[in-house]
Amino acid sequence: MDGSAAELETWMSSHLQVVTRVPSAEASALGAARVRRRLTLEEAAARTGLDPDELRALEEGRIYRFPSVDDALAAALVYATALGIDEREARRAAGLRRRRGWSLDRWLAALCFAAAAVLLTWFVAVPQLRDTLAPGAPASAGSAEAHKQLPPPWEIRVDVYNGTTAPNVATRLANQIGGPLAYRLGSVGNASRLDYVQTRVYYPPGSEAIAERLAKQLGVETTALPSGKDPNRLVVIVGTDATG
Repeated sequence: MDGSAAELETWMSSHLQVVTRVPSAEASALGAARVRRRLTLEEAAARTGLDPDELRALEEGRIYRFPSVDDALAAALVYATALGIDEREARRAAGLRRRRGWSLDRWLAALCFAAAAVLLTWFVAVPQLRDTLAPGAPASAGSAEAHKQLPPPWEIRVDVYNGTTAPNVATRLANQIGGPLAYRLGSVGNASRLDYVQTRVYYPPGSEAIAERLAKQLGVETTALPSGKDPNRLVVIVGTDATG
């Protein structure tokens, strides 16, 4: 055998070894999964409904055994499902890294954002609650009374009397009190005396807050009455200061 023939024989021998070298079933992902489940090729075929030779071809990577690549992929999917291969096992067999959750930096950023939102709510959205619970904040009955909600004007009766000799001044003021200010009008007429100088809002005990509100709306002063049983009744007497 000359040199050329020897070289040709060596070349064919090496290539024939490559072509005929077939991977073992245990070396493939599907084959290893079947072996871990202690199934024979025939038992696995019974689970899938495929031919044992087709499963062997899948385990050995011989997809040319199937009519097309799509058929081979479909058979591999059926085989993997029948073996109960889950996502973690499939990713490990494919050499893919496991999906990671949030990193420590992302968790810290989320916690900082949540803390900032809580602080913003505490110091901006509920300032009254903040002031009430702040250390050293004085608690007084006066502050509680100031925040007490007053009854609406239409629940308060206002009697208007003319304390001067000028005509119709009580009617004009009553129209303002019962109209734009929306109070409930009571008696409108002349006072027992006609020498009042200043227009004032008179209130019974316990009605100072509603009297102050009406007086501020009219731009006048208030005066407490010595008695009175209706806390929602006020009296306005018009003085000469309103006739000029």
